[in-house]
Amino acid sequence: MVRFSVLEPWQDPRGGEIERVIIDNGIIALEVLSLGGIIRSLWTPDRSGERKNIVLGCDSVEDYLVQQAHLGAIAGRYSNRIANGKTQYNGNEYHLSVNQASNCLHGGIEGFNRKLWQLGALSDGMRLTLKSPDGDMGFPGNCTVQIDYRLVANNLYVEMLASTDKACPISLTQHSYFNLDGNRSDTNQQHTLQVDAKTYLTMNDVGIPTSMQATAGSDLDMAVPTPMSVQTERAALAATKGFDHCYVLDNPGADLQRFGCLASPNSGRSMTVYTNQPGVQVYGANFLQGTIGKKQRILNDHQAVCIEPQMLPDSPNQPDLPGDVWITPGQVYHHITRYQFDAE
Repeated sequence: MVRFSVLEPWQDPRGGEIERVIIDNGIIALEVLSLGGIIRSLWTPDRSGERKNIVLGCDSVEDYLVQQAHLGAIAGRYSNRIANGKTQYNGNEYHLSVNQASNCLHGGIEGFNRKLWQLGALSDGMRLTLKSPDGDMGFPGNCTVQIDYRLVANNLYVEMLASTDKACPISLTQHSYFNLDGNRSDTNQQHTLQVDAKTYLTMNDVGIPTSMQATAGSDLDMAVPTPMSVQTERAALAATKGFDHCYVLDNPGADLQRFGCLASPNSGRSMTVYTNQPGVQVYGANFLQGTIGKKQRILNDHQAVCIEPQMLPDSPNQPDLPGDVWITPGQVYHHITRYQFDAE
């Protein structure tokens, strides 16, 4: 049984209020904001049964609006990068919001992470809904989005649905920063990561895919649990100050596939990720330095790990990449990811 607690809302400096709700099934608990669909806190037990928050967050709307790290938010309409902020479909060219180098990143400067979502209760979680108008950040079509956060035993399910009245590329992801030692830890270096994917995307100097390569024997080979410290040791990872790479799963569009497992030998916590998405971006919080976190603490580079199931970056411009990213009227975008939390 899931218990609901409604917290005092925050004032939004742009106008109105930001709702805050905690859902708790007795094993794991989640604090959700109507701003950006943000997961502000996620409490899971360690090996001794003590629950601690394992995601990074902020203490005010102002702090969320000033940071550009997408802490805990829904990224969209298109997560990751679209090259040159441009794409086309059936002869129509669309100019998108450019907010990272020459790219449209995570939906643009006013992406879904900054939108006001509507919250509603489910029997086992929360439902968030959003209507994004035609032309929002340059994307075509009126887009309706539904996100369900559901707690089932020691699992968090994130299910995303979206539809549009014009053909539009859609890729949503949940952008939480995980530190399995709890939010008092300031490094991910002792975490281990194991990845099942056998392929990854190489990229140019602004993060746009250039080819698909085998992980075996490469710097992206994480087939066995490997300390995150390798991101400052292996050349391909050090070139981007750490992980900021997209792995490609073997059977996109199928039922939930196991991506891999993030674990902490200190707390005993582990998080195994299953998804129906064709790709998973792993980001080692390489450019987090200076972001204001809870209790006004300044966050550090490599303080947490993002594991972001999604469509592949720049797929709207690279149709040979796996996954059908263009959602047309009558179709429904469907993303489901399961995060399984265990402790030794």
